[in-house]
Amino acid sequence: MIDTVTFAAIEDRYTSGAYTKRPLTLVRGEASTVWDDAGNAYLDLTSGQGVALLGHAHPAVARAIAQQASTLITSAEAFYNDRRAQLYEALSGLFQDERRYFLSNSGAEANEAALKVARLLTGRTGIVAAMRGFHGRTLGALGATFNADYRAPFAGWTPAVSHIAFNDLAAAEAAITDQTAAVIVEAVQGEGGVHLADADWLRGLQRICAERGALLIVDEIQSGLGRCGHWFAVQAAGITPDIVTLGKGIAGGVPMGVTAWRAELGTIPAATHGSTFGGNPLSCAAAIAALTALRDLDAPARSNDLGDWLRGEIAALNLPVVRDIRGAGLMIGIELRTRVTPVLQALQSRGILALPAGKTVLRLLPPLVVTREELTFAVARIAEVLRDAR
Repeated sequence: MIDTVTFAAIEDRYTSGAYTKRPLTLVRGEASTVWDDAGNAYLDLTSGQGVALLGHAHPAVARAIAQQASTLITSAEAFYNDRRAQLYEALSGLFQDERRYFLSNSGAEANEAALKVARLLTGRTGIVAAMRGFHGRTLGALGATFNADYRAPFAGWTPAVSHIAFNDLAAAEAAITDQTAAVIVEAVQGEGGVHLADADWLRGLQRICAERGALLIVDEIQSGLGRCGHWFAVQAAGITPDIVTLGKGIAGGVPMGVTAWRAELGTIPAATHGSTFGGNPLSCAAAIAALTALRDLDAPARSNDLGDWLRGEIAALNLPVVRDIRGAGLMIGIELRTRVTPVLQALQSRGILALPAGKTVLRLLPPLVVTREELTFAVARIAEVLRDAR
C-alpha cells in the first residue's frame, strides 16, 4: 500500500495550488464517519464541506447511481430525458408555487445562473449583496461574494455589486433602485460566520424588491434541504423568494446545482445560458434518491431537534473561550475568543473533523443522519479542546 506521505506528495506535485490541505488522506466513508488510509476513523462534522447531508455512501443514493450508470450516464438537454423529468417533479414538491429550473453542476454555477436569469428577466444590470456573504468563486458569483481577498485578484473582471450591511433594512432601502436586477443574500451566512438573517429584514427585502421591480435571490446552497430545520432556511421568515439556489447535498454527493425561479416570471431566451453536464441522467438519478431519502428521514424535523439539543449541550459547558453560539438546525457556529485553526487541529487529533467560518468561528455541519450518541462524543471532545484553548 502507498502510504499517506506518498499520496500527499503525488497531489502536491500536480495540484493547482488553489487549496490549502490538511495532512490527512481520506479513502472511505460511511454515514457520519470517514476513514484515512491508515485505518483511523473520524466523525465528520464537515459533511464534506456541507455536501454529505445524508452522510457518506448512502445506500439508496449508491444504488441509484449504480443502476443509472449501467443505463444512461449522459444526455444533454438537447433531448428530453426520463430522469430529468422525474427530478423536476421531485423538486416541485419542495416549493409552494410553480417554478422553472436550470440544472448545473455546483452551487456557484447555480448562483451564476441566478444572476444571468435576473438580468434576462428584468433587463437591468444592478446587483445588491450582503457584507460577509459568500456565493462562490466563478466570476459572477465572485462579484457578489464579499471577502475582498477572493475578489481582489480579479478586479475589473467581476460585475459591479453594491454590498450592504447584513440585517440592515435602511441600507437596503438606499441601495435597491429601479436599476437593480437582483438582491442576492444567504438565509444563513455560512462562511461569513454562521449569522442568521433576521426575519423582518428578509420580509423587508422582499417588499422593497417587489416595489422596485428587482428580484430577490436567496442562496440556500448550504442552508437548504433540511439543514436548518426547514426545507429552506428562508421559510422561517414566511416569504417566498423570486429565485432560490441549491447545491451541495442535493444529489447525495454527486455534483449538481439548481436555480429555481417563479414560473410567472417566464422563461429565458434559448441559448442565453447552458451547461453540457447540467441535468445529466446520473446526477438526476442521484438527486431523486437523495430527495426521497431526505423526505423519509424528515430531515427538517430531525435537524431542528438535534440542532436545538446540540447547541444546548455546548452552551451548558459554560466555556470562557466561547463568545457566542448561533445557528439553526444542524448549521452551528461557535464564536471563540481565540483563533479557530489550533482548535480544528486539536479536534482532528481526537477524531473530529470540523470547519472554520472566518478566523474565530468553529463551524459544525454534521450529516443529517448523525446520531445523538455521535454528537455526545463530539461535545466531549469539543469540551476537552476548548477548555485548553487560549
